[in-house]
Amino acid sequence: MSSGGGAGLYLHVPFCSAVCPYCDFAVVPADASRSARYVQALLTELALLGEEELSFDTIYFGGGTPSALSRADLESILAAARRSLAVEDDAWLALEANPEDVDAAALEGWRGLGVNMLSLGVQSFQAEELRFLGRRHSAAEGERAVREALTAGFDIVSVDLIFGLPGQEPENLRDSIRRLAELDPQHVSCYQLTVHEGTPFHRRRQQGRLLELGESSQGELFELVHSELEAAGYSAYEVSNFAKTEDARSLHNQKYWDHSSYLGAGLAAHSFSGRRRWWNEPDLERYCSRLERGERPLAGGEELDSSELALEAVMLGLRRSRGLDLDRLRADYGLNLLERNAAIIESYVEDGLAVVDGRLRLTPRGLAVADAVVRSLDLDPA
Repeated sequence: MSSGGGAGLYLHVPFCSAVCPYCDFAVVPADASRSARYVQALLTELALLGEEELSFDTIYFGGGTPSALSRADLESILAAARRSLAVEDDAWLALEANPEDVDAAALEGWRGLGVNMLSLGVQSFQAEELRFLGRRHSAAEGERAVREALTAGFDIVSVDLIFGLPGQEPENLRDSIRRLAELDPQHVSCYQLTVHEGTPFHRRRQQGRLLELGESSQGELFELVHSELEAAGYSAYEVSNFAKTEDARSLHNQKYWDHSSYLGAGLAAHSFSGRRRWWNEPDLERYCSRLERGERPLAGGEELDSSELALEAVMLGLRRSRGLDLDRLRADYGLNLLERNAAIIESYVEDGLAVVDGRLRLTPRGLAVADAVVRSLDLDPA
């Protein structure tokens, strides 16, 4: 198994049986002819990416719903990646799946592909919450999918939960977490519901038909998530990600938080290397058409300066339990964070929100307000 020192390859599969009302990812309803055209376009893009001088030790199939594709399609995409790019033989492989796609044949197929981490979008074990979120599986189906995935022998089974739904009762969230803990997956991702512009939830909010929880209630649920999962044996290694052991952490996602290089292929996929970031067409027709003409489907890019990179490093570092490496921040971007923010950081330490020990780390209470902490800091390297 790779140690996680290379670049990460992200492969986007945009198809879903229906689009959830909270989702702002690049997704489209599944359709056989549309899927076939997209897979061919993705294979073409991978063939055009051979010029990228990166070595890859993780691959992540995300979406959308990668489990909407057949094993043969997934296999052909992996083969194309290995033909064009320097993918290590033992590259760590992750795949996202919906519970309703999980059955014995699918699990056997994904294991045959070499999937190390299977990530299941369960989101809740409460019937009403699943209906509100537009999910197409029941709580019982979610439990079944997790049990069968664990029995199938993946190195890591990860379960996604969403919290902070309008009117969500703490007891319902606690019950979902305890039902999850009884299943005993190796990894949990627990995300706070965000209402994104352009989604059905956003339109409902504008119409006054969706009232978000207040900040204090959100904070209470955040602390409940962390305390319940910690009591169940899960350590938070990032604000939304929990693992039973260090080996159960997502090798691929840690690259995003470390500012490591990653390459994205597929609709709306983003890439980053050094100071450069670029991204693909978000429109399916334009994405496919450009590749059918032999063009790379780039929609834009940017060169980041030291202050922009420093801001990202602080934002990403403070979301992790290990915190922010202050010496590396100063060496890489010329920012002495403690010197520029001595008084406010001291106040965070006194209030029990932060700890300074060569790194700047947020406590669980601090993680609940991580974005506000970052906004309060002076991050000008000058």
